[in-house]
Formats: sequence, C-alpha cells, structure tokens
Amino acid sequence: MKYFLFYSLLLLGVLSACSTAPTEDIDEIKVERVEGAKQRNVIFILTDDHRYDYMGFTGKVPWLETPEMDKLASEGAYMKNAFVTTSLCSPSRASILTGQYSHVHTIVDNVAPDPGNLVYFPQYLQKAGYQTSFFGKWHMGDEHDDPRPGFDHWESFKGQGDYYAPNLNINGERVQYDEDTYITDLLTEHAIEWLDKRDTEKPFFMYLSHKAVHALFKPARRHDGVYDGKTIEKPATFAQTVGDDYQELKWPEWVKQQRHSWHGVDYMYHGKNGTFDENLQKYCETLLGVDESIGTVMEWLRENGLDESTMVIYMGDNGFSWGEHGLIDKRHFYEESVKVPMLIRCPELFEGGKNIERMVQNVDVAPTILECAGVKKPEYMPGHSMVQLLQGNEEGWRTRVYYEYFWEYDFPMTPTVFGVRTDQYKYMRYQGIWDQNELYDIINDPDEQYNLMGDPAYADVAKQLASDLYDWLEQTRGMNIPLKRTVKHPYGDYRHPNQY
Repeated sequence: MKYFLFYSLLLLGVLSACSTAPTEDIDEIKVERVEGAKQRNVIFILTDDHRYDYMGFTGKVPWLETPEMDKLASEGAYMKNAFVTTSLCSPSRASILTGQYSHVHTIVDNVAPDPGNLVYFPQYLQKAGYQTSFFGKWHMGDEHDDPRPGFDHWESFKGQGDYYAPNLNINGERVQYDEDTYITDLLTEHAIEWLDKRDTEKPFFMYLSHKAVHALFKPARRHDGVYDGKTIEKPATFAQTVGDDYQELKWPEWVKQQRHSWHGVDYMYHGKNGTFDENLQKYCETLLGVDESIGTVMEWLRENGLDESTMVIYMGDNGFSWGEHGLIDKRHFYEESVKVPMLIRCPELFEGGKNIERMVQNVDVAPTILECAGVKKPEYMPGHSMVQLLQGNEEGWRTRVYYEYFWEYDFPMTPTVFGVRTDQYKYMRYQGIWDQNELYDIINDPDEQYNLMGDPAYADVAKQLASDLYDWLEQTRGMNIPLKRTVKHPYGDYRHPNQY
C-alpha cells in the first residue's frame, strides 16, 4: 500500500496547486509570453466518435485502411493512452477549448448551456498575435451556430449538422449547399482555402472539427460500399448479457438492461440504421473521408514548406464501443469509450515514430497548443503540455486520470458515474442507482471482464481509489450533481417515450 499512499500525497499536492476557474475578466484576457519562444503554427483536427484503435496501423480491424493516419503516426507520435474526462461530445469539446473539467466548465452534457463566463484557449492565441479559424462541428453549450469567441474566421452548423446538403454559418452568413455536397470534403476544402488566403506575416491556428464519424453514419459516395460484407471478431465481453453470465462476473445490472436500447447491440439506434455489421461497415467507410482530409491538409503543409515546423494534432472527442459489454456508443467508463485516438506531428520539436505510453487527457490540449504559441498556461488549467512527453521527459507526469459522466434525460440507460484509472486499476463509482460499483485490473484483465469489487484481496485498492476520487472532486469543486430544466419527451427512451 506504500504505492497508493505515496501517490495520494502527490495527488493532494498537485490538486491544491490548481485553482478551478479562470480569474480573468472575459473582456480583459491577459497573456503572459514565454521569452524567446517560437510562435509556431498549429493545426488541430478533431473527429467525432472515432474509437482509439480503429486505425489501420493498430491492426484492430484488419481490413480497415487509414494510410494518412498511419503516416501521421509513423512520422510523429501515437499517444497510446489518451483519455477524455467525460466521454460525450459537448463536455469533451468544452474541456478541449477551456482546459477544464466538465464540472468546472459546467457543460456537462449535450444540452447544457454555455454559462457565459468561459474563456477558450484560442482567445489567448488571438491576444498573442495569431490568426485563428474554426471549421465544422461546434456542438457545445447551445444549439446555435453563431460565431464564437476566439476565432477570426468561423464556419459551423447547428447541432450535429448533416452529412449531405449541409447548411453552414460562414462568419454570420448562412449558406446552403446542394445534396451532392459532402460535409467532410466541404470543410476540408474551405480550410485549405483559408490557409491559402491567410496573412503569411502572422502565425496561424486552425481548428478543423469534423462531423464524421458520428451516427447515423454516412460515408462519401466514393466510399459507400467499399466494406460491404466485412465484419469483426466479436469482443470477449459481447455475449455475457444475453443470459445471466454477467451476474457471475459481477457486472452492474444497468449493463444488462442497456443491451436492448439505443446504445445496445440488440436494439442499436432503435433499428434505424441497420444491423450491427452494417453500422460497423458504414462507420469505417465514413472514417475514410476523414483520413483523406488529413492527407489533404498534410499535402498543403508540404507544398508550402510548413510541414516541419507546424504542430499537427489529430484526436477524437470521445471513444466508441463496438460490442464490448454488449454496448455501442460511449458515455460509460470502459476503455473503448473513454480512450481516444491522438496523433501528434512536429519534426522540429521531436523525432517521429514514438509510441507514448503515459496517460494524457483532453485537458492537456490547450496547454500543449499554448506552449507551441509561446504563451504560458493559465494557472486555472489543470492539464499539462504534452511537449515534455514528446521530447522524452516524463518527470512529474500524472499517474492517474479521473472521469465523470452525468445521467442524461434523453438517454437514461447510462447512470451517473465517477471514476479513476491508474496504469493498473480502474475504479467506477455509480451515483443515484442501486447497483454494483466496479474495479478492474486492466493489466491482467484488459477486457474488463472480471469485476474485483467486493473481493477481500482488493479491498484496500478499492478503498484507496475511492478516496483519491473524492480528493479530486473536493479539491476541484466537483461535489455537486448539476441539474437543468428538461420539460419534454425523452428522445432515446423507447420504454417511456411520452413521459415528462
């Protein structure tokens, strides 16, 4: 137990050194520059619901081909243990942009409003002399697509948007495109046009935020059908909730119940988009457009002599289950939901071909980009710049990551969950439901199949992780369950569709 005691003391020291909210007035953002630091160009590419291991080079899906992602990994770094603090679109995107946890920025789900006091890291870049642009899916803190702070150029759409015939808000003017226009291609084309027209005397930051690969999946027509007939070997935890085997493994009852729901393999998307295999095929076909988009951006950098000096970051906003524990989609704290793909390339900063094992999070994105801009990270941001890891320095890096997800009215199948993950153990604590908490040895049980909660041999481990979790919540002001006004019929609850 010395291991746990040491890291608990370390955790308290780290948490107490961090404040939990920006102190600057939003109209008076102050930027502290790093003397002598180079202001490098940065391109951040975000995709939606891309699972961490669904890339060609991982070998997870033998028939999936992603040559541009593969090249980005071989020439840069593959962050093998990249996590989000909440596995859901809006909270994760808010954590990326603010550098804060969900319970701090308060955009805890896909309908929570922007509280109006948030500072987005591109605002610091603007103050530091950067030209900034945003292309694509915002879907964070309100349904509208109006231009948001921090971006000189803005192109977005309402909510989830449409794969075909998209409607864009371009700097406040709405533009409707025809039914042959595919959103991934359109956003990429416009991003390249902006790069061509930028002020070459200023550094730039470009945020390319794809709708893909969010359900309901629709690939580009040139990719439609290329994976027809393909399937995967079902996960080791696919079938236990068909009968009662899950009970012997001590899985929570909600996992069994969710199997036949919008987010379960037996009634996925309420049958709106085909079978499991058909959805999987379309998901992978839709991903091909994103891969080509990466290639287009990288080709532009090479042609303009900027491919060595520009920091390029590719990541997903959350993970995605494909049958593990009988589930699909995200929200829960199982590995395939909380882990995301993250690839980083910048030859001037570090040598390529790295596989980095240390745990990183979405709250590390803002500090990383700010360092690349020569801007000191605000004290209220709990994350860390990943540049030190990219350059081979692991000193003082985190030893655990924390997780939170808050129950949603529209998708009530997944309960509120708080959790903590170390390199060996994962602890899940459920709130507001009479059910089984979970503890897994993820080194010896990477499929998270054998719940160790209640085993006397692991009682001290569970107790210590529970204490660490509450230390984190208390120190970061996360001890309150957020509520919001929801007077409507639930969208994804087929059992109670007409209730209020």
